[in-house]
Amino acid sequence: MHWGRMGKHHTSFTRALVMLICALFAVQAAAQSGRTVASDSEPFVYQVEQLQNAAGSAQTPLDLDTPMGLMESFMRAGEKEDWARAGAALDLANVDPAERQPEQLTAQLYDLMHRSVAFDWATLPDRPDAVDTTTTSKDPMSGVARRSLTIGQLELSNRTVPIRLARVQAPGGEPVWVFSRQTVENVPALYAVYGPSKFEKSLPPALREQAFWTLAWWEVIALPLILFAGALAAALTYLAISRLRRRQDEDSKLYGVLQAIHLPATLLAFAGTFALVRLSFFRLSGPVKDLLDPLQLVLIIAAIIGIALSVIEALFDFATSQRTDELEAPDNNADRNFYTKMSAIRRIITVMILLAGIGFLLVASNLSSTLGFSIMASAGILGLVLAFAARKVLGDIMASVQIAFAQTARIGDAIRYDGQWCYVEKIGFTHLRLRTWDERRLIAPVSDFTNDSFENWTKEDASLMMHVELELDNRADVDALRQPFRDFVENDEDVVDPGDAQCEVVAQNARAMTVRFMARAADPKCGWAMHCRLRERMLQVASELDAGADREPAPAYFPREREVRMDLTRADEAQG
Repeated sequence: MHWGRMGKHHTSFTRALVMLICALFAVQAAAQSGRTVASDSEPFVYQVEQLQNAAGSAQTPLDLDTPMGLMESFMRAGEKEDWARAGAALDLANVDPAERQPEQLTAQLYDLMHRSVAFDWATLPDRPDAVDTTTTSKDPMSGVARRSLTIGQLELSNRTVPIRLARVQAPGGEPVWVFSRQTVENVPALYAVYGPSKFEKSLPPALREQAFWTLAWWEVIALPLILFAGALAAALTYLAISRLRRRQDEDSKLYGVLQAIHLPATLLAFAGTFALVRLSFFRLSGPVKDLLDPLQLVLIIAAIIGIALSVIEALFDFATSQRTDELEAPDNNADRNFYTKMSAIRRIITVMILLAGIGFLLVASNLSSTLGFSIMASAGILGLVLAFAARKVLGDIMASVQIAFAQTARIGDAIRYDGQWCYVEKIGFTHLRLRTWDERRLIAPVSDFTNDSFENWTKEDASLMMHVELELDNRADVDALRQPFRDFVENDEDVVDPGDAQCEVVAQNARAMTVRFMARAADPKCGWAMHCRLRERMLQVASELDAGADREPAPAYFPREREVRMDLTRADEAQG
């Protein structure tokens, strides 16, 4: 018992010692930074040794009691270019005292807030403790006092810089809201990127005055000029590609590529020139910049994706179109398998390029940080909308990939679709392009080839059993037709196995009987020609036999229904 109590006392003493050491380190770190955290009984602020702003701790020429008051009074002072008064809103603690230029920093910060930072006035709290009274109870920050508030952000080359407000208090002073010391420290670097360009600085002061909204007069004039420069570059690109296309043979590979990239390259010329002119000469600001930046990015990404996909599509179509006859050859299963798999891989690459482009667009344009996007995403609305809108397209894409890898219908296969004999020319994302025997093109949805059955005549063996059916009189002598049929199948060049040929009576009714003549052909093309010749030959034989049917005892070969009716009519007339 004695050692147990000693062990417990020793453990308690060790914990107390560790907590004391941690507290000492925290106090030392706070002292080095010049800031401490207020206790529970004090306002929720950053406590500083001295308020280092342009006005000093003794004066507050601006309304710094709330974030809303800070922004309103700062922007009003900036509009009047009263930088000495507006400088009270800047915490200069992180700026070297020997290099401080408060008025210059204040002017630069005002320019950034006026032209480049998109913040929502409605979300700025008008309370000293910055409690958000507009949010719902589900928000984890609902009813929570804040001493730091992020109102916007700007992108530098390697990081995102937040624009933050902080609530600070000096000894003996009142708590005030100011632009945080980290934000003020980053102002020169941000101004170098988002501030006026050399071209803008060289313009007359009258053109740099505000016209309306947040636009200066020079921006009102520059915007149509930028659009004109982009349109001119697009027109020249379009004409140049058109001239190159006219110099090429329409069956050449280069002609197909130029035709495919014609419109995407024109779009890229417009968007690229638009972006280059803006970056070099005209640095637009405010809502116009917020609107043009994502639009410009969308156009550039769409053009690049369009060029990449068009080139892939053109090269694949050129390769398959140059080998159409070879692909349709009966024994060319290897090439049909290869091009069908390449078609599936092409579609997979296309989907990957599209997804990569969309992902890059979302990341680069920072769309996910917008208020509307966040609300829809948090509620799941955006996902439901996208899934509902794309369910048919995604289903068709998966069906086309399924067809290509399962090879139920390969490029070059002969199939029977909707009662027509066709060749598969192309397997697309949402449709198959079929070429009929008479050179027509059918566009069939891919879902028809995964949900419904169809005939594939070249899946395993290209040879086909062709058949001809003739309706003959019930008195016809079928045996008299078998020898002419046997002579045909043994002498026709397209019949591959005369032993499989058959002549059979397959149906009969009171009017006539149906006789079927069957013979095997090497492939559908040869089979169709043989099928027609077989019908002609057997009709000729039946006609020759039928011509002697009136001489007894020769039987009739074609139904005599019409002649019998005519004879009965004549007999009735004679009796009448």
